[in-house]
Amino acid sequence: MRAVSSGTGFVVAPGRLLTNHHVTEGCAEMRARTAAGVEMRVTVAASDRQRDLALLAVQGEGDPGPPLAFRRGPEVRRGEGVVTYGFPLAGLLSSGPTLTTGEVSALAGLGDNPRQFQISAPVQPGNSGGPLLDMSGHVVGVVVSKLNAQRVAQRTGDIPQNVNFAVKAEEAVKFLRRNGVEPRLADSAGPPRSAAEVGDVAHPSTVFLRCLR
Repeated sequence: MRAVSSGTGFVVAPGRLLTNHHVTEGCAEMRARTAAGVEMRVTVAASDRQRDLALLAVQGEGDPGPPLAFRRGPEVRRGEGVVTYGFPLAGLLSSGPTLTTGEVSALAGLGDNPRQFQISAPVQPGNSGGPLLDMSGHVVGVVVSKLNAQRVAQRTGDIPQNVNFAVKAEEAVKFLRRNGVEPRLADSAGPPRSAAEVGDVAHPSTVFLRCLR
C-alpha cells in the first residue's frame, strides 16, 4: 500500500483522535504521526458524513498526546481571532505543522450551513481535520474545507479571498458524546494569548494523518 492523501487530526481523549470524514473515506489503512514523531496505526471508530467528522482509535498502547479542550463558553462571535494548526500540502510545504491566523467571518457556512463557521484563516489541502482554536487555546471548530475559488470565479468572474470553513465545536462535541467520548470542556476567559502561545497548546495534541490504499 502507498499513501494516497493526507490530513490532520487532534487528540480528544486518551487513544482517540478527531478528524474529517473525508480524510478517512476510502482508506484501506491509516497512520498517524504524533508531535513526538511516533508512527501509530489508527482505525475509524465512528464517522458522520453529514457533519464531515470521524473518530479514530489508536491501535496499541501508544500515547498520541494530551487531549485538547473544547470551548464551553462564551458563544463565538464574528470577528473573534482564531488559529489553525495542521499539515497543509504535505510533501510540498514544511513537513512540520503550520500555524495560520484569522477571524471568524460568519456564523454559518456555505449555503447558510448552521453547523459551520466561515473563517478567514488560510486553509490548504491537508489542513482538513485540524483544530480551529480561539485565543485561549480552546477548540472552537474542526477545519473542514476552503471555497473552490476556481469554480466561484467561473460563476461570478471574481476570485474570492480567504473564504474557508470549520465545523463548529458544539457539533463535534455532540458527535463525540454520541460515540462514547466525553471531551474536555473549558470556558474562554481572561486575557487572550498570543498566536505562538496557542500554537504551543495545539502542538503536542495535533497529528499528521496518512491515508493508505
